[in-house]
Amino acid sequence: VQLQASGGGLVQPGGSLRLSCVGSRATLNYYGVAWFRQAPGKEREGVSCIYGGSTYYLDSVKGRFTISRDIAKNTVYLQMNNLKPEDTAVYYCALKIIGLSCSLYDFEYDYWGQGTQVTVSS
Repeated sequence: VQLQASGGGLVQPGGSLRLSCVGSRATLNYYGVAWFRQAPGKEREGVSCIYGGSTYYLDSVKGRFTISRDIAKNTVYLQMNNLKPEDTAVYYCALKIIGLSCSLYDFEYDYWGQGTQVTVSS
């Protein structure tokens, strides 16, 4: 299984980005998929996940970030609006094979993408 994350970049506070996670050799729709992030000097944290029709979000991104999937493209997206400097981090997508669910706990995930840098700065 391979995951390819993309869509990061430099954006001003209040701006938007859309991250994409494309899966190969696995149909993302069958499994839990999550976005995690890790800022310099900080632990990795779960941002959002999706499984079936269920979605979950880190409290600090609720109302600003939206996770979704395109089944035909085997892709999971993270739409990030009203970005703040504290959202600056490397963002990773991950796939959870075991269990009919998703979570924001990184130890439950089996496959990881390579990460994409998001920098929010004026």
